[in-house]
Amino acid sequence: YIFVTGGVTSSLGKGIIAASLGKLLQARGFKVTIQKFDPYINIDPGTLNPYEHGECYVTDDGAETDLDLGHYERFLNISTSRANNITTGRIYHNVITKERQGEYLGKTVQVVPHITDEIKRNIFLLGESGEYDFVITEIGGSVGDIESLPYIEAVRQVRWDLGANNALVIHLTLIPYLKAAKELKTKPTQHSVKELLAEGIQPDILVCRTEMPLPIELRKKLALFCNVHLNSVIESIDADTIYDVPLLMKREKLDERVLTKLKVHSKHEPDLEQWKTFLGKLKSPTEEINIGLVGKYVSLPDAYKSIVEAFVHAGAQNDCKVKLHWISSEDISAETVQNVLKGLDGILVAPGFGERGMEGKIQAIKWVRENKIPFFGICLGMQCAVVEFSRHVLGLEASSTELNPKTKNPVIDMMEEQKKITIKGGTMRLGSYTCKLKKGSKAHAAYGESLIQERHRHRYEFNNSYLEQIENAGLRAVGVNPDSALVEVVELKDHPWFVGVQYHPELKSTVLNPHPLFVKFVEASLNYKKSIS
Repeated sequence: YIFVTGGVTSSLGKGIIAASLGKLLQARGFKVTIQKFDPYINIDPGTLNPYEHGECYVTDDGAETDLDLGHYERFLNISTSRANNITTGRIYHNVITKERQGEYLGKTVQVVPHITDEIKRNIFLLGESGEYDFVITEIGGSVGDIESLPYIEAVRQVRWDLGANNALVIHLTLIPYLKAAKELKTKPTQHSVKELLAEGIQPDILVCRTEMPLPIELRKKLALFCNVHLNSVIESIDADTIYDVPLLMKREKLDERVLTKLKVHSKHEPDLEQWKTFLGKLKSPTEEINIGLVGKYVSLPDAYKSIVEAFVHAGAQNDCKVKLHWISSEDISAETVQNVLKGLDGILVAPGFGERGMEGKIQAIKWVRENKIPFFGICLGMQCAVVEFSRHVLGLEASSTELNPKTKNPVIDMMEEQKKITIKGGTMRLGSYTCKLKKGSKAHAAYGESLIQERHRHRYEFNNSYLEQIENAGLRAVGVNPDSALVEVVELKDHPWFVGVQYHPELKSTVLNPHPLFVKFVEASLNYKKSIS
């Protein structure tokens, strides 16, 4: 069991360090999984505003989780599940449920031992499955936060229970560079380690985020004052791309230090050839395209994290740099659309909830449909494409009931079973569902198979009462769920590349398996660029 804690400040990249270490261990032939423990009291991030917490990542089993799970999947090329993301809300919910059921036999329920025991139970859950050699647990927040205290105490107990060779703590901290003094400062890290020591944990390895290389004298100082071996002070210097980090950590011998401390023998060096090939393509593209990402959370790119990374993977596959242009759907109207979207080689209309910015998305889709520019719509983006087509091609007074509950023609409507639901959290159509693709469609050509599995997160659906009318006019339903007959993929006839999907393909794109729809969309945008130049 490996624990990754953070100090000094949040957002240092614990998730990337955990994923990079996982990648190195996996590349040595070990089976690895990573879990994230979040100290907030929401049961899951499903009801959080993306501005608050970035995107909500959905797993195959329908859990709404932290965006770090996306990094774990993209790096390790594995599927995570509900067990990989635990929040304080879930821990307390479980304990209170047990208390109401009388499981504590009249005892006073306390943070120690009851909350900490529940945290420990969840720490061990994946390890007990027998599927993994290593379980890496990332503890959210920073050491010293009130919210993190029960987690740190649980980690202290786990180390005590398992012994030194079975549990290890990596502490990620910041070494700030003071421009005025022209020097790196170790004091924030020393304070952070003291805080951790005060809570009963001596870190085994220090990973130091820094803008400048760490000189040997500074490493010696950190080793001396933080009680760690000199070779366990690891430099994590700012990188051009997150995908450089596994190679940087290999150079710093992070995986070797971990294996030595846990007394685990590895016969061979990490095999990172495929990873290096991907990085080579990523860093030396032969082409460049401009893609407009039309959404309503564009001032925080983390809100669309998986889409951004899917473009990185698909771009590398096509030897092409994808330059994303962030376009707020609220800036688009019938008057401004041409000005806002000019010079772009393709448009992706992003997912989202609520009516804000929806009309702008519809105007953008009308423009790309009429001008034969490659279009990719995801979730709400696909729904907007159906509304736009119904309005401007069929002449219907069409809308989605999410945008206008009293619309005359609800071409997008809430599923019947959703109409009865009043509780918001975890009640959407979530997780992996099957989709059957029609042969001859662009989607079928991209996937190369008829039956696919994709992840969902939505309440509203294509209204099948309008299916025949819409298909006859040229917008075809080429992907359908075989059990519910719900439309999953739509494509426009007589258009170079116009595809809308009800699911979230970006969630399944990884470094070693770029998502086929993103790969084909980038290819179509590249072809469009060549055709107009």
